[in-house]
Amino acid sequence: MVRMSGFNLEQFLPYLLNQAAEASSLAFQQVYKERYGMLRNEWRVLFHLGMYGRMTAVQIAGRAQLHKTKISRAVAKLETRRFLTRTRDDTDRRVEHLALTATGLAAFEELRQIAHRYDQALVADLAPEEAAHLRALLARLAQAQVTAPLRGK
Repeated sequence: MVRMSGFNLEQFLPYLLNQAAEASSLAFQQVYKERYGMLRNEWRVLFHLGMYGRMTAVQIAGRAQLHKTKISRAVAKLETRRFLTRTRDDTDRRVEHLALTATGLAAFEELRQIAHRYDQALVADLAPEEAAHLRALLARLAQAQVTAPLRGK
């Protein structure tokens, strides 16, 4: 294979991160898809409500870094499956509070346990300090806001 420039796609960090994210999440995606017919955004909404309790779509959007329209679609599907309820705010009728139903809580708890075991399996070949370091580095990258190099030379 002839390389056209000094740029190596396989070493480009966003590419590597995407490859790692896809590879590491495929098996877990199959679980929530097969057991509950959920897509990724539905799983993320379910987990935010399960972890943090009653929230608004805007609050979930901020935590999950998902666009509100994607959350709205996920909420509609979860509501149809009776995994969550919507309650209008008493003071601001534009705001809806979302909460898991008993069915949603049961699904969350089952998937939480599976996610925990899956997470442990993903780092099983790493030393505990390597796993901790990897998590810390990924958390730092998730918070990074690098824009200067994108503005030109």
